[in-house]
Amino acid sequence: MAGVVLDGKKVSQEILAELKPRVKEITKRRGRAPCLAVILIGDNPASQIYVRNKIKACQELGIRGVELKPPGNISTDDLFEAVDPIIKDKSIDAILVQMPLPKQLRAEEVIPYIVDPFRDVDGFGIHSLGSLVVNRFAPRACTPAGIMQLLHRSKIPVADKHAVVVGRSDIVGKPMALMLLHENATVTICHSQTRNLAEECRRADILVAAIGKTALITRDFIKPGAVVIDVGMNRVSDRAQVQALFAHDAARLAAYEKNGSALVGDVEPLAMQELSSAYTPVPGGVGPLTIAMLMVNTVDLAEMH
Repeated sequence: MAGVVLDGKKVSQEILAELKPRVKEITKRRGRAPCLAVILIGDNPASQIYVRNKIKACQELGIRGVELKPPGNISTDDLFEAVDPIIKDKSIDAILVQMPLPKQLRAEEVIPYIVDPFRDVDGFGIHSLGSLVVNRFAPRACTPAGIMQLLHRSKIPVADKHAVVVGRSDIVGKPMALMLLHENATVTICHSQTRNLAEECRRADILVAAIGKTALITRDFIKPGAVVIDVGMNRVSDRAQVQALFAHDAARLAAYEKNGSALVGDVEPLAMQELSSAYTPVPGGVGPLTIAMLMVNTVDLAEMH
């Protein structure tokens, strides 16, 4: 029996609908809308798409979106000069720097300079991450926060469950583990150096795959009846690989023939569908929730200000 599809797009629309009256109230009370500033350095095509979607979400909610697009070859000193007006603009409630950065820029230097703790809409800063550790209010990293919303709104219990998170990044894996821990799950964090990874994953009632490797998680990793959350977004163009992964899915194969590539998560699609009790598809699962939670963080910061 196939697992239930966890529809991230539907949940994200619910979240965004709930934000609209809050945005109207903020705008009415202080005479200006909440404001999100997005800094996109260079012309990375994927980053351009992400930023476009973020600005579109702002427009649909009545949030003011401000874009700054410095050239990809900009130096650190010139970048700091370019962003100075945004840093000094008190009407801006939230700031994000789109990742990844060009090679000549260091995130650990750029992000703290541009994004102060009270406008850290991505929840990546040290203050936000530290607040998460001790479970105090601060913007939460958007992808794991969206996953928690998906679990709650899908009435999937977390307390007393064994959760396994595959991946230890500062933006997904670590905050995901902490959020699950705060909801009283027993949490195991796995990574590229974990011994017997399949065995560890098979213990999971809730399995979160966020390691960035195409279909690394096969049916040998999934306990029957587990809830599987696939965070991976890997673009695959190899015909043989796509055909092997989607032999069961004529629609996905047709889409590949049309586009020349396919989006694949970190979990083998058919195994996830057949073995899980519920799962997030790729695309359409976790992705839409990330932007929805970015909007939540923007509104939260505006209310705080």
